[in-house]
Formats: sequence, structure tokens, C-alpha cells
Amino acid sequence: MGIRLGCIADDFTGATDLANNLVRAGMRVVQLIDVPPPGAEPPVDADAVVIALKSRTVPAADAVDASLRALARLRAAGAEQIYFKYCSTFDSTPAGNIGPVAEALMDALGTGFTIATPAFPDNGRTVFKGHLFVGDVLLSESGMRHHPLTPMTDPDLVSVLGAQTTRAVGLIDHTVVGHDAEAVRARIDELREQGVGIAIADAVSNDDLLRLGAAVQGMPLVTAGSGLAIGLPANWGFTPSAAAARLPPPSGHQAVISGSVSAATHQQVLEFLRGGRPAFRVDPLRVAAGEDVAGQALAFAESRLADGPVLFYSTEPPEAVRTVQSRLGAAEAGELVERTLARVAQGLVERGVRQLVVAGGETSGAVVRALGITGLRIGPQIDPGVPWCAAALPGDDTLRLPGGDTLHIALKSGNFGGPGFFTDSFALLGPDRETS
Repeated sequence: MGIRLGCIADDFTGATDLANNLVRAGMRVVQLIDVPPPGAEPPVDADAVVIALKSRTVPAADAVDASLRALARLRAAGAEQIYFKYCSTFDSTPAGNIGPVAEALMDALGTGFTIATPAFPDNGRTVFKGHLFVGDVLLSESGMRHHPLTPMTDPDLVSVLGAQTTRAVGLIDHTVVGHDAEAVRARIDELREQGVGIAIADAVSNDDLLRLGAAVQGMPLVTAGSGLAIGLPANWGFTPSAAAARLPPPSGHQAVISGSVSAATHQQVLEFLRGGRPAFRVDPLRVAAGEDVAGQALAFAESRLADGPVLFYSTEPPEAVRTVQSRLGAAEAGELVERTLARVAQGLVERGVRQLVVAGGETSGAVVRALGITGLRIGPQIDPGVPWCAAALPGDDTLRLPGGDTLHIALKSGNFGGPGFFTDSFALLGPDRETS
């Protein structure tokens, strides 16, 4: 039997965020890193497959191409429904990439209608009257207004998506979503008759997402953040089960790599430092000056890994980030940090790290590629949107590292997790605890 749900995520942490919600709802999920070449992917024993792309901030044409290639692989695997996943803060620019990718997928699937909702109430992302809120404030008043690549200054998602698409964008508001799935389906029919191609859907609670999930049963394509995933598995009869999240037991040293510039991750770094734990700051200006910062970081790790988690970070407050970007350029600064942190990750795994937390979507993409990870088996939730995973490396389809040690890895969106995330995550996994 083919997979039930095929998912295309526009970054690596977003992919695990989505997979986490599917697992919590009872689906067994495998995440593949990038679109595998024909015949290269490991055998998949799963109910859902998530293909993680790094397409959020690339040129729109490149994002469309990668997404269509992912779609072709998922359809070949028998996916009955396609899920295009983007960030719960709707990260994009007037040129895309959410709109162009959604339209390309619609065209390829031959469907004239889909929905869009980044809502994820468990992480404080809600949509009301088409406007996106982060916690108690509008998106435009949140830390996302300072994002270096995709600053979000308009909370009106009908307007934001409308600027990115050729199709008319409408709204399924809270009075409809709060009623029942049948009311949502009736509103969809009404919008289609009006010539609307994509509808923003309000959602302020998990119950709203469950009703939306039931309403889109059988729809060829849905587009959303990870929140809608809680409402889809039931359409195939899945129910929550601990077995869906079972991973091998953990072992080895612990480390954290943080490249995110989000306010939430900055607080997590500060909390880790306040706890007196060892941390090494990766300074992009020193990297740009030609210093072997990765080598210095690994030397710092040598005598400290045995005593608990060690943090390697480039995370700084917005004003410090802007200063670096003004000297190096935003793209160059980001690439320097990603390459350096990826080298650090390689060295840490060589030194016996088998429990690794990575913060930031771009950083996560760089790390998993540097490690040669081809796929992830999704395990138990650490915080909403962030699960532990077991990693598969090249030539190893059993999700184990050479020597029989499993690499447990958590890829965290910069915006997710509480202040103590960097230490709480390891406490959840535990040196002797079965992840089941």
C-alpha cells in the first residue's frame, strides 16, 4: 500500500514540526532530506512521508522547481493527498515563495482550489479575520518584523497571499470554522463559485484545526503551517499511539548548535548561559577575517563534552545581527555562519556526540547536509512543533550510525520552544530512557 499523506516542507525544521504533529495523531512518519534521486531513497515503512526542502528563501523559480520534483516523487509513492507546509509566521516576500509554489502544485494536481492557514495555536499562532497573530500581538508587531530575510510587516494574510498569486484569494472566517466541518465545506463551495482559488482559513484553537482537517478530506492539495496536521490523520482512521513515536534508546555526548536569530532562540541561549553551562560563541566577523573558528570551537568541546551539553551559537539580538550584516552583507554573513556551524556539527559527531539539538531552519539545513543525513524517523515531542528524531546516514537504511550508535537529533524552528529548551530537551530524552 502506498503512503497516505505526502508532504512538501519549505525548510528542515518546518518539516520535523509537521511530522511531529502527524506522529502525535498516530501516523508513522519518515522525513527525507531533499528530493532523493530515483532509486536512491531508503525503503519507506510509514503512513506519511515528509520531503524537507530548503526552499523558503531561494528564488521563487527554484522553489517551484524543487517542490514539483518533490511532488512527482510523492505521487509515484502513492500519496493520496499532498500537504505543502510553510512557516507558522507565513515567512515570505511579495514575490513568494508561498504563493508561487502553491499555484504550481495546484496546476500540477489539476485542482482549482485549496486552503491556506499557518495557524498553530499550541505555539501561539492564530488566524482571526484573516489576520495572523503571534501570541497576543499581530504578526507585524512581533519579532518577525525584524527578520533579516523575510521581514513580515503585514498581518493580513489575504493581502499578503494575494500579492503573490494570480488566483483570487478569499477567506473562511471564524464564524464558519467554529461551526462544523459541513459549514466549512459549504463555504468552500461558495468561494469556488465566486472564482476564488485559495482561501485563508481562520483558526484560533485546536478544535478549529480539527474541523478544518475533516472538511478538507479528499482535497488533492492543502497548504498550511504544521497545525492543520493534527486534523488530517483521523481522515484515514488513525488515532494517537505511543508506538508511532518509538525510537531506539539514546546514548553518547550531548550538544546544541544555534544559528537562529529569532527572539525565542536568543532567550534560550541566555537561559543556557545563565545556568553556567559551557558555550562557545561563533563570531561571523572572526570567520570572515580568516580565523579557524570551527577548529577553535571543537578544541573548546574536547574537555567539556563528557560533562553534559555544550552550546555553540551565533545567535545574537537584532541590533547585533544588523551590525554584522552591515559589514558583511546579509547573505554572506548567513552563509559564513551556516558553513562554520556545519563544520562544528561534523566534528562533534566524530567526537561522540549522539544527541544533538539544532536551532534555526537555515542552520538545520546546513547541518543535516554536512552530516550526510538522508532521512529521519520521527519520534516523541519535546515541545510543540519539535520532536526528537533518529537519523539515517549514507548507506545506512537502519537509522543507525556506523558502530551501532543512533544519532538522535532535534531540528528546532527559531521561534519555537520555551526558555529552557536547550536543557529540557535532553532531560526528556534521558541517558537511560526509552523513547517510546
